Amino acid sequence: MRIGIIGAGKIGGTLTRRLTSLGHEVRVANSRDPETLADLAAETGATAVWAKDAAQDADLVIVSIPQKNTPDLAPGIVATAKPGAPVVETNNYYPQQRDGRIEALENGTPESVWVSELLGVDVYKVFNGIFWKYLLERGVPQGTPGRIALPVAGPDGPAKDTVLALVDELGFDPVDAGSLEESWRQQPGTPVYGTDLDAEGVRKALAEAPRERPAEFRAS
Repeated sequence: MRIGIIGAGKIGGTLTRRLTSLGHEVRVANSRDPETLADLAAETGATAVWAKDAAQDADLVIVSIPQKNTPDLAPGIVATAKPGAPVVETNNYYPQQRDGRIEALENGTPESVWVSELLGVDVYKVFNGIFWKYLLERGVPQGTPGRIALPVAGPDGPAKDTVLALVDELGFDPVDAGSLEESWRQQPGTPVYGTDLDAEGVRKALAEAPRERPAEFRAS
């Protein structure tokens, strides 16, 4: 697939490395000049581009940036992807640690619903709860005992099927976590977040998630 990645931090950079190693054509961008990604491009074979060009003709787009920066993305930044291409977002809201207060999220809007509204497209929430080194190093073949499972929330249909298949290709068991409106079940502070469970454990943790955001993940 041709994959556009907006954001080259821990998760975005790791996905650039993993996806190029699997043979995908990756265009990666950060918030600066593409030349700042020269080392990553040389290492992986990805093409460093301006953020506005990352999604051009992509089969899949990944947005992996600090939550507070989402409103700064240019309008229509993912609209140049191929029709029906899924847009994955890996973001998390850390109000005390990084992002400051985002009123809609404090009032209960699921983080990915907020991102979807800002981007103007449906999105799929995945890769937000796994440590980047595990994403880089702990993918294993399907059927391996103890294989880490990753929840995927978003609209049903072919685009979701593509995202679920990509998670499997990366070496993790994909778990359908329901609609985007249910994506709060995998936000920071929930039972599934950062726990590296297998598929059965992920389903159980999603079902047990409390609706209220934990105090450490609310603005003080």
